[in-house]
Amino acid sequence: MATKEIKTYSLAKMKDKYIGKVGITDQDEYEYELSMVVLGKMIKFVRQERHLTQEELGKLVGVQKPQISKLESSANSATIDTILKVFSSLKAEINFNVKLEDNFVKLA
Repeated sequence: MATKEIKTYSLAKMKDKYIGKVGITDQDEYEYELSMVVLGKMIKFVRQERHLTQEELGKLVGVQKPQISKLESSANSATIDTILKVFSSLKAEINFNVKLEDNFVKLA
């Protein structure tokens, strides 16, 4: 009995097909949202590792519990300052990478 070959596709090809190629607005929005969801999950993970409730973390940061909940569900409404305060309060280090595009145009 012959076995049927299963087609496989890379994640990059699937994203290109269903979301759009890199540099297209839909793809950029998807990548941004994904990053914010991952950031929120990291905040929750570290908070739980430190055995803190959302309310306790909120007090350390100087915000209310609902704001911590909102951050953990999706950090896209947070400022960099808030994110830095959260990780500082958690005694955790966070690093940001900045990618520069080659086609930068300097305005005079």
